[in-house]
Amino acid sequence: MKNNFAVMGVGGYIAPRHLKAIQETGNRLVAAVDPNDSVGILDRYSLDVQFFKETERFDRHLFKLHRRPDDERVHYVSICTPNYLHDSHIRLALRNGADAICEKPLVINPWNLDGLRELEEETGRRVFTVLQLRLLPSLVALKEKIASMKERTNVELTYITGRGKWYAVSWKGSEAHSGGVATNIGIHLFDLMTWLFGDVKDLQVHLRKEDTVAGFMSLEKADVRWFLSLDPNNIPEKFRKDGRNTFRSIRMGEDEIEFSEGFTDLHTKVYEEILSGRGFGIEDARISIGLVHGIKMAEIASPTSQTGHPYISGLIS
Repeated sequence: MKNNFAVMGVGGYIAPRHLKAIQETGNRLVAAVDPNDSVGILDRYSLDVQFFKETERFDRHLFKLHRRPDDERVHYVSICTPNYLHDSHIRLALRNGADAICEKPLVINPWNLDGLRELEEETGRRVFTVLQLRLLPSLVALKEKIASMKERTNVELTYITGRGKWYAVSWKGSEAHSGGVATNIGIHLFDLMTWLFGDVKDLQVHLRKEDTVAGFMSLEKADVRWFLSLDPNNIPEKFRKDGRNTFRSIRMGEDEIEFSEGFTDLHTKVYEEILSGRGFGIEDARISIGLVHGIKMAEIASPTSQTGHPYISGLIS
């Protein structure tokens, strides 16, 4: 039987990846909501989607469908809305008898996870999140390599993705709405680091600006110097010359995994995992959400030659 899906935030940047994943897994899109009505993309996937501009009317529609036969109700709600709304929209999905598939970060504040966990138990529904880097083959292979290592290692994590002036004006530029740079663009990378190298033993923040944050963390199996930025001027020159606006890299000792490509093509795999009874849930997201919250709250520390990321040279005044 096909599953029925609804999408919240269907007019946003990330929604097309979810629409594609719903289609490629052989399921059906039946409802969508977005305050922006420029959603002609829906016609690529179905001409029979109930569309709403108001969340309240969308909620009522799901409520009515929940009381119909199983083949008519919504089984999954995919949440692609601004970060600060995730908690509320996950609860909307669960209370209407659907499982939630939520984009990163699952929530901004770590204490909200406990409420969602309780609601899972009350409703019998599940909360899933999109941690697609855990499915990237090169990183799965790296995890297997790390599992066999007996000694701790040094890691240099770099993620730079250029953003224009629009970013600061949008909800993404508001720390209250997005969680800030570490949360909005860093959550995947910090989840990856703790997935690969274990829990956090020590955390330092060396630089924290509206568009750039950097620091150091000691994990169970690695010391990690990390650098995240929205400033395209920080992208290595050879990438800028090629016209590339994103640079992602993990350097471990003399080895480097540059994963700027393939990062955005994994949503269908995420959906396949969820639909097969696996998928990543609340507890999978807990460590990284606590970590990015800690980065926002931490006092600024002075880097040393062992803890400072090379990219912060000249940026710290």
